[in-house]
Amino acid sequence: MMTDVLVAHSTDVEKANFYKKTYLHVALAILAFVRVETVLLNVVPPEVIGLMFAQKYTWLLVLGVFWLASFLASKWSMSQSKSTQYFGLGFYILLEAVIFLPLIYIAIANSDYNVIFQAATLTIAMFAGISAVAFTSKRDFSFLRNIITIGGFIAIGLIVAGMIFGFNLGLWFSVGMVILASATILYQTSKLKDTFATNQYVGASLQLFASIMLLFWYILRILMSRRS
Repeated sequence: MMTDVLVAHSTDVEKANFYKKTYLHVALAILAFVRVETVLLNVVPPEVIGLMFAQKYTWLLVLGVFWLASFLASKWSMSQSKSTQYFGLGFYILLEAVIFLPLIYIAIANSDYNVIFQAATLTIAMFAGISAVAFTSKRDFSFLRNIITIGGFIAIGLIVAGMIFGFNLGLWFSVGMVILASATILYQTSKLKDTFATNQYVGASLQLFASIMLLFWYILRILMSRRS
């Protein structure tokens, strides 16, 4: 039966089931992303991929559509309908695969297969370590919310300004985004029990998956910049 009991107010068994289902769905989302990305790389012509980032305003449009669609996907994943939840998660996985297409294509074109594997390994290791801290620490990480919100708006502003005025944000921006993504994962993980009901593990997995992909994006960019 569907239940809307907050995880924090549920039994230990219900909490364990929620976390197990949430992280299982995170793992499945990552595997689905890899599969979809592979398909896109094989079917989308290089010319089309090039158009995604060839013009600054085109990439701004892509990002704008991505953020809007991400909001819709997140909303769908929080629905009481299981089919709608899974549609939201699946739609978001497709969005991530599309937004990653140019970056992965460039890495492959430069024969940097190893750098993709290294970035993925570092991302998973960092996610596991941050999650362990969130679950084992008795500290309240609520203070991170305002930092993440302000940092997110600043990051968006810098990204848009960089595209419009044509300046490179550089390595330190990517490092800052890795820190911001890590803080987001820490905050989200510590607040899962206070944010989601026991039947909303699909929405919880989407939230964590989104932060993992943000972390992966900037770790990959850092590693690629070191080889350029």
